[in-house]
Amino acid sequence: MQNQTEILENCKLCPVECGADRTQSAGACGAQGLRIAKYYLHPFEEPCISHKNGSGTVFFSGCNLRCAFCQNYEVSRAKRGKEITPSELADIFKELEDMGAENISLVTPSHFVLHLVRAFEIYRPKIPVVYNTGSYEKVDTLKRIDPFVDIYLPDMKFYSPALSKRYLGKEDYFDIASEAVAFMANAKPLKMTADKKMLSGCIVRHLVMPLCTGDSKAVLKWFVRELPRDTYLSLMSQYTPFGEITGMPELSRAVTAREYSAVVDTAFALGIENLFLQERDSSGKGYIPSWDF
Repeated sequence: MQNQTEILENCKLCPVECGADRTQSAGACGAQGLRIAKYYLHPFEEPCISHKNGSGTVFFSGCNLRCAFCQNYEVSRAKRGKEITPSELADIFKELEDMGAENISLVTPSHFVLHLVRAFEIYRPKIPVVYNTGSYEKVDTLKRIDPFVDIYLPDMKFYSPALSKRYLGKEDYFDIASEAVAFMANAKPLKMTADKKMLSGCIVRHLVMPLCTGDSKAVLKWFVRELPRDTYLSLMSQYTPFGEITGMPELSRAVTAREYSAVVDTAFALGIENLFLQERDSSGKGYIPSWDF
């Protein structure tokens, strides 16, 4: 069994398998040591996640995807962030808990799974832990963190390899993500409190994109066909032109009401019952956090 240092010296934690020596320099994810860009009580997640007091959200720096439209571009490209230790992260968990957080939400955490395990070994939160990911994940890596996770919050971005290559830089995104999301959806049984706070389960997020309603419908058909019936679907309308979208004129506008409604109608037609919808005013840069580090 390899120890943490040996794994990080030839990092293959994610499907990129860049093999970087992350004890010396950054990998393809842009990360070397454990780095965060912000932590706070986030009020704008799904109602069962933010609930009454907000989700205790920790934004990690770096990402193994290269989404051209990323609304957290500075963070995903590791241009923002403060390096901390697993012990300091454990203290952040405690601080968020003391602030009244409904849960601890880890945003884009997959390249720090080994550091997270160490933090949880130091302090295990008494509130649910949410794993919020873009889903370009290895199942073996998910299995390392799974004992410490209560709720999975994965994206399913695209079905089409062509769209995935154009917008994410990963032609194999759906092949990888569908296996990862299936693992996450089957890992945690749905548990809700009487007042609709999620304690355990999986919510799959799908962001409706301009001119991509056909692809969204394909994602929904896969969702119904392959995932457990108690899995939630969160259909998001919040796309905001952001990131590096020069040369992609189709991404220079928000999603229209007609585009979003077409996908929502498909969800209803497919009989998806555990469904979160987003208000049309959810797009805009006002919903993007200001970064602390």
